[in-house]
Amino acid sequence: MLTFAFLNKSIMNCSIILGFLGGLGGGEIFLIILVVLLIFGGKKIPELARGLGKGIREFKNASSGIEEEEKKKELNKPE
Repeated sequence: MLTFAFLNKSIMNCSIILGFLGGLGGGEIFLIILVVLLIFGGKKIPELARGLGKGIREFKNASSGIEEEEKKKELNKPE
């Protein structure tokens, strides 16, 4: 049962992430991927994805750090 919940959550995340594509069909998405592959080449795409992943991870860490600081301030605030 846990596996199905995980798959359902993954499918929902994919639909949210790809929701900005709107009315694009399979052919248009394939064409976009082909153009990106031609522009950057097969060796450069993993490097770009790795850099994007690191940037997203740093952003998440920074935003969670700010939230933790705010919680600490709330707890230490005199009433």
